[in-house]
Amino acid sequence: MVRMILILPYVLGVFNWIAVAGAGEQPTATSPSKTEVQIRAHLEAGEFGPARALAEGRPERDQLLGRIATFQARFGMRRGAIRTAASMSDDRARSQSLSEIRGGPSTPAEGRGGAALADFDSLIELITSTVAPDSWDEVGGNGAVQEFASGVAVDTAGLLQRIPLQSEDWMLREQRRAARERAANDDVQQPSALRKISLTRLEKELQMRWASGQGPDAAMRYLAGLYNVKYVFVYPQQGEIVLAGPAGPWHANDLGRTVNADSGWPVLQLDDLVVLVRNAMHRKGSFGCSITPTRQGLAAAKAFQESSRKQGPLRSARQRRKWLDELQQSLGKQDITVYGIDPRSRVANVLVEADYRMKRVGMGLEDGVLGVRSVLDSMLRDPPGSMSVIRWWFTLNYKAIQATPQRHAFSFRGPGVKVLSENEFLTRQGKRVHTGKSDLATAEFAQSFTQEFSALARKYPIYAELKNVFDLALVAGLLRSEDLAGQVGWHLTHWGDPEQYQVARGTAPRRVDTIINHRLVGNRVIAGVSGGVTVDTAHLVRADAIQVADYGALEAEHATARPRPKSRDAWWWD
Repeated sequence: MVRMILILPYVLGVFNWIAVAGAGEQPTATSPSKTEVQIRAHLEAGEFGPARALAEGRPERDQLLGRIATFQARFGMRRGAIRTAASMSDDRARSQSLSEIRGGPSTPAEGRGGAALADFDSLIELITSTVAPDSWDEVGGNGAVQEFASGVAVDTAGLLQRIPLQSEDWMLREQRRAARERAANDDVQQPSALRKISLTRLEKELQMRWASGQGPDAAMRYLAGLYNVKYVFVYPQQGEIVLAGPAGPWHANDLGRTVNADSGWPVLQLDDLVVLVRNAMHRKGSFGCSITPTRQGLAAAKAFQESSRKQGPLRSARQRRKWLDELQQSLGKQDITVYGIDPRSRVANVLVEADYRMKRVGMGLEDGVLGVRSVLDSMLRDPPGSMSVIRWWFTLNYKAIQATPQRHAFSFRGPGVKVLSENEFLTRQGKRVHTGKSDLATAEFAQSFTQEFSALARKYPIYAELKNVFDLALVAGLLRSEDLAGQVGWHLTHWGDPEQYQVARGTAPRRVDTIINHRLVGNRVIAGVSGGVTVDTAHLVRADAIQVADYGALEAEHATARPRPKSRDAWWWD
């Protein structure tokens, strides 16, 4: 029978059971200080809360906390060890300690037969979250919960001691306030006009879960339901970088996209943010995709078009259909290229799908919205000349980034996304020659798509997903260009390491059928092909490109969103 010893704290009238832990092999130090000697004595007595309290305020605080965490981990108290390591101030020291905890030996209850597989974590979580949640050792209190390999029981042989309320130290008081704060702000599914997310705290929470063998929960994966970035706030003294924007409940729509339950707009996703932060750090914000016909296919299509002229006009619908099928066969499939980011990432798939769907609207294969005409409809008024490659591509469409004079608050201006166009001349060898110009029909579609982008994004959420990617790319660009991470002492030890935070990966798209359609103009059939997504945030996040907003509104938002001390453990708040 597997036995669990529960060491229960006394808080608000509850008695505290204290059991003395046996001393095992302890980390040693040369010429230990008085504080180190005291901490070691507490550790040998199983008193982790007092040991942590002694470490507070010391110059070597992080080093001492690391030793405490190592001691806890060695004796199977992994959850408490993670909490201790998480309280380190320097994220580099914290990352090293958590990595050691994750890779350390298993707990004593593990590997001892079938009974050791009992779900102690769930039971411990229930106890520590309902019975005086702010007084357990993993949050700095004196009580401890530990599983042992011979049953589930309360060990009444330990020392029974009543702790007076007035002996409660500052750490317990702070933890109680934080617990109340969390309890009042724990419904992430509630709508919020301006939800705040601390990127630094979120990474810390993710790293703690990683150290305990857990991945991000749903609130983390979907960034607390945020579906638009309105502001980026920086608080150097508190060590915080905060995203702010509207948020609310989310669900999967009929197409499987995770969207806001009220607006239908896709929510921002953690994986996308991590991919784009890594891109900004290593590729300076340059990434994109292209969907292009092959040179061999274009040469074959050019030859087919010229040979078919000798056959005379295509008079029947059957002839036109046959001609179009043969043209599509000669073009073959188009190549998909993704650069600057992992082609297996969700960001890459968003880029490719958005581009492909935009081409289908442009060629009249999917309905647009009022005010958006397909290029083939426009060609009925202005037929083109010789065969050319129509090229459309998405790019950034921000008027500016605004910042406070102190550059501790930023906001984005503009719709975010636009479509550009070009007609490329096609040689007999299938080589595409850039002209830098667009015919009327090609340019008209690009302009109308840009103007009606919001309506198109509501109808087809993939375009809204693209807007979200562009917003997060700007956030990542600001992190790099303004050295926001350096300002707050953040080293991205978890997000920056692909071996720690592992982004979900799918199958990289490689090829796709040529997008082609036709319209009859007199005795001629018009067919169209090809573009991509091009992102380069560098020109928008340059210091001289950021506009200073000195009228006070942005400064006021920064002051209102300031992280509160009582919510120190919460990574999001309203």
